[in-house]
Order: sequence, then C-alpha cells, then structure tokens
Amino acid sequence: MNTITATFLIRCPDRKGILAAITNFFYKSGLNILICQQYTDVTRNQYYMRLKLDLNGLPCARQELEREFNEFAKQYEAKWSVHYSDYIPRVAVMVSKASHCLYDILVKQREGVLKCEIPLIIGNHPDLEYTADQFRIPFFCLPVTKETKQEQEKKVSELLAIHHIDLTVLARYMQILSPEFISKYKNKIINIHHAFLPAFQGSKPYQRAFERGVKMIGATAHYVTEDLDEGPIIEQDVVRVSHESGPTELARIGSDVETIVLSRAVKAHLESRIIEHENRTVVFSGASGM
Repeated sequence: MNTITATFLIRCPDRKGILAAITNFFYKSGLNILICQQYTDVTRNQYYMRLKLDLNGLPCARQELEREFNEFAKQYEAKWSVHYSDYIPRVAVMVSKASHCLYDILVKQREGVLKCEIPLIIGNHPDLEYTADQFRIPFFCLPVTKETKQEQEKKVSELLAIHHIDLTVLARYMQILSPEFISKYKNKIINIHHAFLPAFQGSKPYQRAFERGVKMIGATAHYVTEDLDEGPIIEQDVVRVSHESGPTELARIGSDVETIVLSRAVKAHLESRIIEHENRTVVFSGASGM
C-alpha cells in the first residue's frame, strides 16, 4: 500500500520547547512522523521546521486537521503550509528561444525525477513549439512588445488559471515580468540566470566574460520578485573555467550549469522543501527521496 503523506512547513519565532510542542501535537493527532527537519536562525530568532507525516489511519478529515493545527499555531505566531503527496503539482514552463533548460525539465518530468504535470508551455517566440510537440504538450505562442506587455500578461494569467497552475518556471524566458503580474504569484515563479549578474548584464554576457578572463561560471535560481533578479535564492552552482575556453565554450558550460541549478530548484519546490522569509530561503535537504 502506498503511503500517503502530509508535509508541513512551519516558521515561527524561536522559543524553548517548540520542537516538543509541535511533535506532541501530531502525536496526539495519531500521526506518525516520518521525517523531521529543523533549523534555527539565531540572528533573526526564527525557527524553521519541515515535518513529513504518515496520513494512513488519519482519524479525521484533512480540513479538520488543518483547522486544529491552525488554532495550535496561533499561540506560537507560526506561519505554515501543508502539502499532500497524493496531489500532483501542475507546472507551466515559459520560454523564449533557448532550449536547454526546457529539454532538461521535460526529460526529468517524464522520467519521474520531477513529480509534476506540465499541461502547457508558453513562449514569446514560436521557436520551441517543435520541442513541445515532441513531448505532446500544448504550446501557446504569445509574442510581446513594450506596447502589448499588459495584454500579453493578461493572456498568460488566463492560461495559468484555466490550467490550474501551481508553479511557473521561467526556462530562459527572456522577458521582464511586470510588478502587477508578479504580485499575483508570490513564490510561485522560479527564474534561472547566469551568475555573472550584476557584472555582465545585457546581451552577450559570455563574450564580455571571455574578454575579462573570468575563472568561474555559475547560475542562480530564485523566486521572482519585483526587484529584478534579486528574489529569494533557491539554488546556485559554479564551474571553474580557464583562459582556454572561448565565448562559445563558456556559453555551453553556462548552459549546462543552468539546467542543473534550475532542475534542483524546481525539485526542491515540488518536494515542499523551501521556506521563504525576508527575501531569504531555508532549503531542507532532499536525502532519502524527500
């Protein structure tokens, strides 16, 4: 029998006895704790917890469990969310012309590494429609200009609503989203970019990096906020390079790093391992298939 689980993400001011209080609540609810991860940020006096619970034999409805925990959480000023393993998140991917991140996400989703459904891909260019066709996923081409941005984003929002999207992944979507659009999807949009920022903003970053003789190439995945490329960081990685690599080779290396970092970030989100607070994230480890 497959074990149905609930994953609680909890943040509250730190205080003595908080671990015992929370675990005792679930013990009294008749639930077995499968995984318990915690972290205390002493500089901000914040306590973070991730609990994975076995729901088999739950003596009450899920809504009743949530209501009871919400009342319990008030005395600790706790912010929390819960995610159930029998719900499969629905993900939209937005792209422009580069295919490497899109391919990686689609392959990992098909292989079960990323446990989600991808009901649509949205592009502001038609270039990657053939990729969507290969995976039999509907592709919507919505070109955008400065004059049409508001109307285009309205259509995007409509598509996200129609398809009941839980997370939007910007897989090298080379457009700046408006503050109005972003405000509707707090911590529900993940972006990827090379880690040269802010040193090499704009076009041809790898040419400029080559000219400066960079020794490391990296990538950063983060939640999208109104502050461009300054949202809460989820995942980063770097690769050392040398003077022997030209701009084309640097770009290839950069693409490889971007795919790795983006898929790690998406996986952490889908597995409910991220708690965001004050533009900073706590990302719990994904050991043991968590």
